[in-house]
Amino acid sequence: MSRIGRNPITVPAGVTVAMADSVVTVKGPNGTMDRIIPDGITLSQEGDVLTVDRINDETMYRSLHGLTRTLVANMVTGVTTGWTKELEIIGVGYRAAAAGPDALDLALGFSHPVKFTAPAGITFEVPAPTRVIIKGADKEVVGQVAASIRKLRKPEPYKGKGVRYLGERVARKAGKAAK
Repeated sequence: MSRIGRNPITVPAGVTVAMADSVVTVKGPNGTMDRIIPDGITLSQEGDVLTVDRINDETMYRSLHGLTRTLVANMVTGVTTGWTKELEIIGVGYRAAAAGPDALDLALGFSHPVKFTAPAGITFEVPAPTRVIIKGADKEVVGQVAASIRKLRKPEPYKGKGVRYLGERVARKAGKAAK
């Protein structure tokens, strides 16, 4: 059996999990999330513990077992505490400024400032001009927004300038060798 799939999911107080047909709905203090569960995977709740089971040991169901458990656990975490990603901006003149709770103005060395608007459910915090915090309930969307902002100016290997995840290590290359 899947080592991840057999682990139970603890549902904290204030969170409700409902299963209708093949859609699981998780409601909590940070909002509501829905996800379609694949056929052959079932969810059962006993008190404050959720368990994910599969109908048999075919390869397809074995591969979906742990995935489904992790996705539902991420939904429960998202509606209780939420998810965050931090980006740091490195470079002379590179900076970020909040343009409301769901928009950013980025100066990334282009001839114009880049305006980035967040999708629904995502908020930005800019504690320093070189630091951006992305918050939201959906882990996938938070990660995608962080990747989209990083893609605007990836860290380059010679001087290390660009947008990177907090703590990301960029492999540096040597410049041109003088003769």
